[in-house]
Amino acid sequence: MSIQKETETSRTPSSAESVKLSELQGLTSEEVAQKIANGEGGAPLPSVTKTTLQIIKDNVCTLFNLLNFLIAGLLFYVHAYSNMAFIAIICLNICIGIIQELKAKKLVDELTILNQPRATVLRDGKAIEISSDQIVRDDVMILESGRQICNDAIVLSRNIEVNESLLTGESDAVIHPAGSKLLSGSFVISGKCLAKVIHVGEENYSSSLAAEVKQEKQTCSELLGSMQKVTHFTSRFLVPIGVALLAESYFLQHASIETAVVSSSAGLLGMLPKGLVLLISVSLATGVSRLAKKHILVQNLFALETLAHVDVLCLDKTGTITSGNLSVSEIFPLSSDQISSERSEKLINAYLGATDDNNATALALKAKFHPSLSGKIAGKIPFSSIRKWGAVSFEGVGTVFVGAPERLLQETLPAEKLALEAGKRVLAAAFCPEIWSDNSALPAFNHLTPLYLFTLTDTIRPNTKETLDYFAKQGVDVKIISGDHVKTVSQTARRAGLKRWKDAIDLSTIDENTADYHKLCNDYAVFARVTPRQKQRLVATMQEDGHKVAMTGDGVNDLLALHQADCSIAVAQGSDASRQLAQIVLMESDFTHLPQVVKEGRRVIHNVTRTAGVFFIKTIYSLLLSVFCLAVNIPFPFIPIQITLVDAFIEAFPSFATIFESDTSPVSGHFLPTAFRHAAPFAFIITSTILFSQFFTFFSDEKLHTVQYLLLIFFSLAAVLKSCIPFTPLRGAVCILSAIGVITALFVIPGTLHLAPLTLSMVLLFIIIAIMGSVLLILILKIQQAVNAASRSADSQIS
Repeated sequence: MSIQKETETSRTPSSAESVKLSELQGLTSEEVAQKIANGEGGAPLPSVTKTTLQIIKDNVCTLFNLLNFLIAGLLFYVHAYSNMAFIAIICLNICIGIIQELKAKKLVDELTILNQPRATVLRDGKAIEISSDQIVRDDVMILESGRQICNDAIVLSRNIEVNESLLTGESDAVIHPAGSKLLSGSFVISGKCLAKVIHVGEENYSSSLAAEVKQEKQTCSELLGSMQKVTHFTSRFLVPIGVALLAESYFLQHASIETAVVSSSAGLLGMLPKGLVLLISVSLATGVSRLAKKHILVQNLFALETLAHVDVLCLDKTGTITSGNLSVSEIFPLSSDQISSERSEKLINAYLGATDDNNATALALKAKFHPSLSGKIAGKIPFSSIRKWGAVSFEGVGTVFVGAPERLLQETLPAEKLALEAGKRVLAAAFCPEIWSDNSALPAFNHLTPLYLFTLTDTIRPNTKETLDYFAKQGVDVKIISGDHVKTVSQTARRAGLKRWKDAIDLSTIDENTADYHKLCNDYAVFARVTPRQKQRLVATMQEDGHKVAMTGDGVNDLLALHQADCSIAVAQGSDASRQLAQIVLMESDFTHLPQVVKEGRRVIHNVTRTAGVFFIKTIYSLLLSVFCLAVNIPFPFIPIQITLVDAFIEAFPSFATIFESDTSPVSGHFLPTAFRHAAPFAFIITSTILFSQFFTFFSDEKLHTVQYLLLIFFSLAAVLKSCIPFTPLRGAVCILSAIGVITALFVIPGTLHLAPLTLSMVLLFIIIAIMGSVLLILILKIQQAVNAASRSADSQIS
């Protein structure tokens, strides 16, 4: 058999391919420039971050801000200027939010540029790599396995298999021969072809996969959903209660319009946890910025929160646990009377010279042998993770197959057993004298002549054992899912340090119609010979069982599972498809960085949940006091400037001063119930003590409201103190400074705060009620603590 090197740009296409020579050369530089001038160039890819205008709009145009500015407008109308001080805090919050998000956007955009899909095109007869937004109409793209199809195109030469699941919902591979149309937003599973671009920019069926996926699958954020619930709840009560307070004060209590507006405004301002929305967005943006500095790209802001809740982590083997850089360690020629060793070598060299496969296995074989095309190609069947084999047919010669040994060989050979026991990957080559074109089935074993058995080795990534140990200690169940042989995957898991490496199963041996996936997910930690559809089903089953699942992957065979998972993670050295689909991209391609992402997410959730309890105290007692005031026809006891002081020193300062704390313990419970559980005892005590003080009618309204305000300050500071347990130097300093700040304001600007001078009777009343309230508060907290402990004990017994 003669050896003739064939290249994409030099060979004459067959009549079946109907490719013009000019198309094989691609566009010239002059033609590209002309098409760009004519508006036939691509549009810039949509950013994964919001635009500057969107960031400003999202921070300014909120329901909370609208309500606050409406209240400020009413206060301005009645000339109550001192009570408008809260607007300064609102404006400061808006500025902080915008600045923090812009800072995060800059860091993320810098990483996004590195992560953008690129395309290989023919221009001036040469293959060059360009950014996908530089593609113009009539460009000739070179598409191969793992590549994202960025533009609608027509196949010019050869067949490829394409995954169109994100466009059609069908997970089966679609074979596209010459002349068929490719849709942007799909991915090449296997094969290699030339394709002519027919649409650019917005003309494409899907301008980019990233945009499509974000529209199709919205991240479920508990923090965002909780705040939306609070917003809807408060806004539903805010307007009617505000109107009722204003009307009652003006018509029934005969107060002036200024007094009526000021009194009712305080109740409404107290119901709005305005700083909490900012705290959440700033916390998430800060977390994203921290990770960006560590070369971890977060493509969805709330993915941080999702990963912090994950209790099952599914890892792909090749390219994730291992480096993915395979090398052929041993070659076992399989003796045959029909084919000499010399001819076997020529056949495998011819296969490697003709195949379009560019995966790690093919590259390892090409590095070991001497690829050289021999004879005329009659057909190609590219390797795919579904078939577990690939083939090339040569006219007048036959077909060479390369794939999984159990697919190509009649029996398991001793060398194969030894290699599998050692955790090595095993591959076989076989020959059939017939021309084979059936993509779905192999010839019968007796038609195949074994040629070689190859063993390939891959290295475990550094720090893998420490990473798996970390997740085990954090209560995260790690599953390894791979398309390799069960012994290879199991031994790799053992070398990586997975404790349940023996709990392994070969999914190719199960009956899909009768298999109990719920039992499989519970009983096994290592899954081998898994098809892309089975990967997706495993993830979906774990979600059905109530788990939050994260999936890592690097290839097109991981796409369905990545899309199904609650949090999808890709490595930068993986395929375009996986990187564009994933919510988090590890730019250094090292999954051992995942604990950093988990810790960052947990830090955000713990800090927000801890401080949210303080924010919701004011919301609860303001609502309860407003209803009580309406019921008994008395004015709301506080005014806006007093509420503003609480906002500044008791809510905002402690929350933002401790935003960078590092509580990375596992997250338990849900945000909103936990926050309200923390807030409820203090809100109840504040409401109770203020209502109790109403019985002391021998005080003037100004003196009584002063005592009530001191009680509010006292128990609000107690809430801050409770939220800072266990104490750290930072938390201790925050508590002290918060108390100093609010007490200093009480003494420095009592007139502005409309406080009456303290008398002995006022002080005694404050002390008596404060002691009674403290005793009751301690009792409530102890009961709550006992109930929580009993609940945790019951949950642990059930689990």
